[in-house]
Amino acid sequence: QNMVVQAINSKEEFEDICKEGSKGVIFFWAKWQEQSRLGSQIQDIFTALSDKYSASNIKFYTVEAEEIHSVSEVAGITVVPTFCTIIGSKILGKLEGVFPQELSSLVKQLNDVPTNTIKDVGISESISKSNNSNDQKLLKLIQLAPVMLFMKGTPTEPRCGFSRKIVEILNQHSIQFASFDILSDEEVRAGLKVLSDWPTYPQLYVNGTFVGGLDIIKDMSAEGNLKEQLGILDIQLPVPPTSIEERLKELINQAPVMLFMKGDPTAPRCGFSRTIVEILNTHQIAFSSFDILSDEEVRAGLKTYSDWPTYPQLYAKGTLIGGLDIVKEMAAGGDLRVQMGLEG
Repeated sequence: QNMVVQAINSKEEFEDICKEGSKGVIFFWAKWQEQSRLGSQIQDIFTALSDKYSASNIKFYTVEAEEIHSVSEVAGITVVPTFCTIIGSKILGKLEGVFPQELSSLVKQLNDVPTNTIKDVGISESISKSNNSNDQKLLKLIQLAPVMLFMKGTPTEPRCGFSRKIVEILNQHSIQFASFDILSDEEVRAGLKVLSDWPTYPQLYVNGTFVGGLDIIKDMSAEGNLKEQLGILDIQLPVPPTSIEERLKELINQAPVMLFMKGDPTAPRCGFSRTIVEILNTHQIAFSSFDILSDEEVRAGLKTYSDWPTYPQLYAKGTLIGGLDIVKEMAAGGDLRVQMGLEG
């Protein structure tokens, strides 16, 4: 491992780092998580960032999340990979998932904090708010699929003429895309206008980059090969064009009881998932499951859709019951089947 990147091997080491009061970036990873382990693209990017900022006063650390669980717990880590920026013992920003551009921005923002004001709580709070703002949610949505359309309604049921037209153009050019209904979320509808500096909808993004609205896509379409102009000749999506909401609704309603977990019931890949499976089995509740580690679009999208930040997530008859803590409390309170609305 690059000497600029240091591994944190115990809670004591982490506490010593916090006492130093320095700027730092911590990368929480796991051996079983292909996108985060040694040799992965994001590991290489993290090492490259440590080289880039080697002359600055930022230190770069890695933590094997489940091996050094005490540190993960203190930092509130629920998924890997997760990146935290810190100054001393204060966590300023947090990024979950494989988003290279966003990671680079997170580190740059930390670097831009003046050294002589590191202990200024006001600055720390403002960075924390910025990194946990609506922008974080928007950036994740933009990158949920190679071609991402923010529209009114869904591709099968557009709710304005402009959205209907852009869907027709994309379909005519056989361009596969995912979509988000901006009428379903006021925060996204208002925030994306600011982020893209574009006042109207629909908005089309390719590989996380804003392309434009209907007029721009119409002009590009009239000029010839739209796929070529968008730079997506090699992009192949594994699913047919459908909105993320539609896909998540289908998954949630796939069975009367649906568990979104890490791994599967026979081989859970985190302790929380293992425990919730044990509770359901103890109460003889039949359920289907979905491994959120197998699909980044579902993993990131369901958090936004359910407004629930962690996994596992349990649904009964299409309705979110909650995570492990809620299910544990319900199980302790009596007949879990009845409380979940499965009987009685």
